[in-house]
Order: sequence, then structure tokens, then C-alpha cells
Amino acid sequence: MTQPAQTPPKVSLAQSSPTVGTLRERDGALEWSGRQETVRIEPWGPDAVRVRARLGGPVLEDLPGALLPDPPGTGSTVKIEDGAGSLTVGALTVEVGAEGLVRFVRTADGAELLAEERAHFWWPGPRLYTAVGNGYHRLEQRFAAHDDEKLYGLGQHQHGRLDQKGLVVDLVQRNAEVSIPVLTSSRGYTLLWNNPAIGRVELARNGTRWVADSARQIDYWITAGAPADTQRRYSAVTGRTPMLPAWAAGFWQCKLRYRTQDELLAVAREYKRRGLPIDAIVCDFFHWTHLGEWKFDPAEWPDPAAMVRELEELGIKLVVSVWPSVSPLSENHPVMEQRGYFIGTQYGPMAHADWPDKEVASTVQVAFYDATNPEARDFVWSRVKENYLDPYGITAFWLDACEPELKPGFPENLRYWAGPGLEVGNLYPAENSRAFDEGLRASGVDEVITLNRSAWAGSQRHGAALWSGDIGTDFATLRRQIAAGLNTALSGIPWWNTDIGGFHGGDPDDPAYREVLVRWFQFGALSPLMRLHGFRDPGMPLGPDMTGGPNEVWSYGPEAYPILEKYLRLRERLKPYVLDVMREAHEEGLPVMRPLFLEFPGDEAAWDVDDAYLLGRDLLVAPVLTAGATVRSAYLPSGARWTDAWTSETYEGGAVVTVDAPLDRIPLFLRDGARLPVAQ
Repeated sequence: MTQPAQTPPKVSLAQSSPTVGTLRERDGALEWSGRQETVRIEPWGPDAVRVRARLGGPVLEDLPGALLPDPPGTGSTVKIEDGAGSLTVGALTVEVGAEGLVRFVRTADGAELLAEERAHFWWPGPRLYTAVGNGYHRLEQRFAAHDDEKLYGLGQHQHGRLDQKGLVVDLVQRNAEVSIPVLTSSRGYTLLWNNPAIGRVELARNGTRWVADSARQIDYWITAGAPADTQRRYSAVTGRTPMLPAWAAGFWQCKLRYRTQDELLAVAREYKRRGLPIDAIVCDFFHWTHLGEWKFDPAEWPDPAAMVRELEELGIKLVVSVWPSVSPLSENHPVMEQRGYFIGTQYGPMAHADWPDKEVASTVQVAFYDATNPEARDFVWSRVKENYLDPYGITAFWLDACEPELKPGFPENLRYWAGPGLEVGNLYPAENSRAFDEGLRASGVDEVITLNRSAWAGSQRHGAALWSGDIGTDFATLRRQIAAGLNTALSGIPWWNTDIGGFHGGDPDDPAYREVLVRWFQFGALSPLMRLHGFRDPGMPLGPDMTGGPNEVWSYGPEAYPILEKYLRLRERLKPYVLDVMREAHEEGLPVMRPLFLEFPGDEAAWDVDDAYLLGRDLLVAPVLTAGATVRSAYLPSGARWTDAWTSETYEGGAVVTVDAPLDRIPLFLRDGARLPVAQ
């Protein structure tokens, strides 16, 4: 059905040249076209649509993005009358006017959720295409703003804000800054900017603007509903996480770095000698011969088979660090260069970063394999399989520096197999985790998990866990991780953690730092994943011989040790509950670490709580985030009755309570009589 403008509807004469376009139904989608622009709106799962807009022809298929190719089936209705069109998909209705303005409303009552807005009555409109050459444009998508709207998600950032209304956030990957362009709104929708281009999103009071610096078309997905429902919808169209391996729900031990096989095994043996729970230990960087050879250096790791065998007997999983960078000294560098497996540049040589390597006194210029190239992914996996999986049965990998960490970071000069750096640059970490996911599954390994320093939309479907990068070691940094973790959770990544104690420094002999470490350890024990890591004082210069100070639970003195042991054992007791919540993430797409409003959307006060969270449905966690604090105030959402997990005192929800929080206690509250083994 097509309706041209035979009787032109009223348009704004303030515009220099009003456009009255043509509306048509095509294959169940609603399309508007005018002035060489096409806007296509199509059902994309229950209560959801995908919107694409392009200048200069029909919308393009098969561009890089996060959406799975086959959306869940759903019913929909298209109507075109009186010069306007609408598409209804369950709870969401999309209205398109004669001039091509798009508006999203709640089907049940017509309440506006989100609406396009012109930048100016004359020019430009809500969608701006500024040519940058060869069919590419700098794209802008504008929406109206609302003062009372709260916005959450966008991946992981270190600004410390849970509600990101009022911020400008760069859409680019950096260490500790992870770009996942999905937002959940207090107005009742979740929107995915389905575009891996470098850009930004501006969440201003006078408008919301999504920007791609160079791309071929606008592409976004939107769904309507309560936050938990939109999380289910979002994870269904971008892919749900696999089920977490049981061992990964326990305690991970690592530091920067164990230099030899003997060092690592000595730590593992000591944990077992003390009877402490431990499920994983990490073999970190520089364990290799050369960067990009992806194999153990026999001088430092003489018998990996015996090491893995002993760890298995102790019940400990070995996790091995794998970087995407390749030294010119690596045996793999010549063949990878000849086959075009490295990230290139638009002008000049291949992309590089200065990095130390073995057998040289200075840094060398390392290249980076192109994870967007399927042949390059296959090649890297073939080396990992030959050197780790096949001989030793190693199946768990730490994918570090996977932004990738290029220096200097000029994405406009990068050239990937999938496209120019400005168009596809944010895609890299998801494709890097994909290499390991597909490789492990093709090798018959069903339980997949990788630990990643960066991610993009859809990374979760590849078994990618995220950690918050190389961060500081003080209370202020710890405080910021709460918002970072919650916004990550609302971005579809349920497996998340921090370096317990932070990364950059921290003196195990300093009483002030010991307090930070204890409070962080408590938070870590109640995080989706629990992992102790960091580059403790005294540090050493970056290089193949480097290590940091001690970072085991017995490294922090006799006062801290029994507290850390207490929370190791608490985590061990909570593992069955953690795995139950992980199954919810796998089957329903609900996050593990939840902002209070996810479970209590009707409680207005819950939308503002940024210093506490729910671990699953039943456990409210209120970390202590201030030096010297021995009490903690926490808001308990209305609509439930809460029990202090340590004292058994009960509280009605909808109020702030103040409880004791001595150094050995993190305030925990159980919902509606839930029984969890906390106080034992």
C-alpha cells in the first residue's frame, strides 16, 4: 500500500522547502521517502522496531551491527491514512508524519516515549547527513529531551554517574571506558544505536543527539516497556549470554604478575594449604616467548602440562592472558603481514603501538591482528589452539588490551577488513571475543568464558566477561565502580567485575590502603564475578621482567586476613545462588547486578540510588564507600519487606535505614523472607 501526497497535508511554511514524502507498506515495514532520503521502520521482536534511514537510495543490508540477523517473530499492523502512517508492534506504536518525523508512543494509552525533533525550524531536520566523501556521511539523529527523564546504560564509564542525563559520552573504546551504545529511559523504553561508528551521544536538557562521525546510514532499535522487560527484549535481539561455568562463579586469584610456573604454583598450593576457597588463577602477560606467538616461554614455564595437571588436582582453573598484538620478533608476524591479517591505516604503514618484548632492550612497534577479518580470527585461534588448548587443555582466556590499545588512538586513520576505522572501530572487542567463542565451540568446548577489557553490544553472546580496566586504588574509585557496573548490567553484559583493590598501585603495608582493600574485597565478593588483581607497590618498570608487590589474601596483615577469609567463604556459600541468577541471565537476559529500579520501577526513589544494588532478585548490597565509616545508610525500596542479613532485624521498604558497618561487615538485606547463607 502506497500513499503519495496527492492532497498535500499541512506542513510548516517556516521551513525553506517543506518536504512531503511518500508513505508505503513494504514487506510488513513502514517506509517514508522524500528528498532522496528513505526511512524504513520494521518490526524487530515483540514490542520493538528497527529504524534505518539513508540518504541517496534504499536502506543497506548487512552493514556491521549488533542485532542478530533473524529477529524473534511478532505480529504487527501498518496503517497509512490522511498523509500519515503508523506501525504497531505490541506495546509500541510508531507514528510517521508527512514530513518524515518519527514519534514513538505507548500503544495502550498513546503516551509519548520518544520523538524526533528538528534542530531548527528552517534547517536542519531531526536527521542530518553531512557528506564526508564516497557515500559516507557524518550522521546526526536528534530526539526531544525531557527534564524529568533519567537515562542509564552506555556501557562502562568512570564518570561515576548512574543517571547519565546531562552528559556527553564519547562512543569510542578506551582502557576502562567501554562503549556499548544502548540506553534505558525512565520514560519506558530502551534504545540501541546499532552502529559501531566512532562518535558520541549528547544527553542535553535541550535535546538528545546521537552522532556517527562517518557511516552510511542511521540504524537504531527501540523497545517499549518496564526496565526488566526491555532488558529481556534487548538481550533477545543481540544474543543472550551462555550459562556461566560453575567454576567461574567462585574466587579468581591473580596479580600483575606471576613470572614463573613455580611462583604461580606456590600461590595455588598456599591457598589450598590454608584451606581457602579458590577456583581460578591467572597466568598474566609476558608469559610468552614473544608477543604474538601465543605460547609459554619454556625458560619460565618449563612444564605447563604438569602445572595444569596439578592445578586440576587442586580444583583450580588456569586462565591464560592472550593479547591481540604481534611483535615484529614473533614467528607469526611475517605470515600475518603477508596475508593482510593486521589492522591497516588509510595513510602510512600498519597500525602500531610501542611495546616491550623479550630479547630487546627497547620497545618495538607491535601490530594488531584484525579481529573483524574472519580469516585473521581463524589464524589467531589456530595458534591458541595449538599452543594452549590441544597440549594442555586450557580453555579459559584473559583477552587483555582488546580496545585495541593503539598509540596514538586515531580511528580515522585505521582500516579494518570490515570497513574504515571511523565506521566500524567500536566493533573490535566483540569480534575478538567471537574468535575465541567460535574456536572453542568448534573444538568441542561447550563452556565458554573470556575475560575482556573492552566490549561492544552483543559481546555477551560470545561468553565475554568484562572488567573495569586499569583503574585507581582509592575509595573515590571504588565508589565510581558501582555506577560503572550497573550501567554495564543495563547494557546487556551480565558477567562483570573489577580488579579488587584497584589496579594502579596500593601498598599492602599501608593501613589506609588495607582499609580500601578490605571494603573492595567485600564488594568483590558480592559482584557478579569475584577476582583479586592489581599492580601493587613496589612496582617495576613495564617490561618482560616486571612484577608487582604481593596480592594474596594473606598479604594484607593479620587484621585484614580473617575478614578477607570471611568473605571468601561467604562467596563460596553464595555460589549456588549466584549460579541461579546467572541462569536468569542466560535464559531471560536479566542482569546479575541490578539497579534497584529494575525490580522496583514503581518506586520513584529507587531510580536515584547509585551507591547500592541488588545481586539477583533477593539480595540488596550496600557497600561501604568511605574511609573510616562504621555505619551505613541505605535506601530499601518500597513494595517489599527487608531483613538485615547479619542481625535478622526487619524493615518495611520505602525508607532509608542506618545500620552498623564495622570493618568486617558489608550491609546486606534479604528481600521478603529470602533465605541465603550469609550469617554463618
